[in-house]
Amino acid sequence: MELAEVPSAEILYQEGVEKLEGGTSFLFFDSTDYRGAIDIFQDIVDNYPYSEYAVLAELRIADAYFEQELWEEALSYYRDFSELHPNHERVPYTVFRSALCHTHQMRGPGRDQTSTRRALEYLDRVMTQYPYSPEAGEAEAMWKDLRSRLGRHVMGIGEFYLAREEYQSAADRFRSVLNDYPGLGLDAEALYKLGVCYSKMHLDDEAARVFQVILQNYEGSDVAAAAQGWVPSAN
Repeated sequence: MELAEVPSAEILYQEGVEKLEGGTSFLFFDSTDYRGAIDIFQDIVDNYPYSEYAVLAELRIADAYFEQELWEEALSYYRDFSELHPNHERVPYTVFRSALCHTHQMRGPGRDQTSTRRALEYLDRVMTQYPYSPEAGEAEAMWKDLRSRLGRHVMGIGEFYLAREEYQSAADRFRSVLNDYPGLGLDAEALYKLGVCYSKMHLDDEAARVFQVILQNYEGSDVAAAAQGWVPSAN
């Protein structure tokens, strides 16, 4: 009995694309045959590993997993693509998509932020290694948003310690916000709460310097008004 001849890479690729494009969506139901398409694309990779269609098939598999919100599976294929084909024109796309896979797994601001940090690593890579790619602009905007998210996370920890009157631990977090996450809209609040910590710790000179910085740089703001009450000369 003769074995059936495997269709060409081009024919298989077209079949896979047709499966992806043949589905319909209605509310929460998606009839796209992702599994069938992935199997076809994997056949291309297995049977025609040196074909240009194998490279395209790898990317299609990653995208198919992404569309199904199977973030870990998609991430694995995007990561492999960039490692196996470092000079391919779609690498910036796969690196950016890797960042998106992590953002979809991020937890709330008060919880572990490992996925946020990993997303930032991929966004850093897009901006530094592929600054002229179509993905660079969106990566920069997302980078700023995620940095703010991490800064707010540290602020939350500081506020937790402040409420518990653990002033040294709180001060350490507010300094971290100022040192590690500057220019993200958190500076004034972090300065004020750092000054409060210093006052509670009876570090009056340090507290006075912090409140004076607020008065000089955030004049007319609510934070400046609050800081003024802590400065003896202003009373």
